Amino acid sequence: MKRQPLQRRTLAVLVVIIPLFALFVYVALSSGPLAPVSVTVETVKARSIHPVLFGIGTIEARYTYKIGPITTGRIQSLAVHVGDRVTAGQVLGEMDPVDFEARIRSREATLKHAQAILREARARQAYAQTQAHRYEQLLAARSTSEEIASTKRQELQIANAALSAAQEDLSRAQADLAATVVQRENLRFVAPAEGLVAVRDADPGTTVAAGRAVLEIIDPKSLWIHTRFDQISASGLTAGLPAHIALRSRSGQSLTGHVFRVEPRADAVTEEMLAKVVFDSQPLLLPPVGELAEVTIDLPALPLAPVIPNAAVHHHDGRIGVWRIEAGALRFTPVRLGAADLSGQVQVLVGLKAGDQVVVYSEQALHAYSRFRLVEHIPGLAQ
Repeated sequence: MKRQPLQRRTLAVLVVIIPLFALFVYVALSSGPLAPVSVTVETVKARSIHPVLFGIGTIEARYTYKIGPITTGRIQSLAVHVGDRVTAGQVLGEMDPVDFEARIRSREATLKHAQAILREARARQAYAQTQAHRYEQLLAARSTSEEIASTKRQELQIANAALSAAQEDLSRAQADLAATVVQRENLRFVAPAEGLVAVRDADPGTTVAAGRAVLEIIDPKSLWIHTRFDQISASGLTAGLPAHIALRSRSGQSLTGHVFRVEPRADAVTEEMLAKVVFDSQPLLLPPVGELAEVTIDLPALPLAPVIPNAAVHHHDGRIGVWRIEAGALRFTPVRLGAADLSGQVQVLVGLKAGDQVVVYSEQALHAYSRFRLVEHIPGLAQ
């Protein structure tokens, strides 16, 4: 009689516990830690991609003119300031001439004296030539002696030598005057070409040494970007490739350009390739020299190869690979990657083939024993 209440009580407990346990198992398998992980997958396709190459560069001027004195002296005047535009041949400033004006006047006086001596020497030579010719005729007519005729010939030779010396003195005086005038002209700072004053490194009254640059002029039409690219990804970089230029001072604005040349010497310390990139059209507002610029080069299209989204690539146990779905299970497959493009697609050189399915996004980290379910989109995850 006592066993029936006990059995009824046991059955009642079981009736309550079994549904609760089933509910617990269901919740654990559906939404708990044992629940399948939501993943999005993509099928590997073989196609060609257009890789890009990123580099950082600085704005430079292809043509830069540094102007300074050739002799040590004091600056007398400077007529331009930083930012001024100058034309070819424009006088920009001048060094203190000191005694150059007096030296030029002295050279001019010496030149006039040499010209007067030359005129006198020519007159003497003409007279000696006439006398020598006359006495040669008298000697032929036996109207004079051989000694007198020989004397006249010697006087002619002396006159010729004096004329030659006077001509040399005149040439030397002309050269001295010309050299002094050139030295005087070299005291002036003259613009060698049209351009923009970028640097003014001294002011009037400053004493500067020979060879020191006082002014620096750049040609604003010759701006280019001295760009550095990583050697590992710089394969295919050649002159003429199109480029997209983003200046630091103009956020969100992209300018077009192209590779002007690839430098024959690379940087062995930073392991970078060097290239010059020019603008297709000169910007209306010129960027300052020295400004940083981000350069993106469009490289030639690559041959067909398996391509996957870059988001599908993971690091697992120190290896680079993807989670591939094979026979309904997850399998981590190591891969060797190639070039990538701006849309986030990357080539797979080794490890995958066209038609394979790989996981692109997942709710949480995966492992080989993870249960999963395929979804088209994972809520809250930007894709």
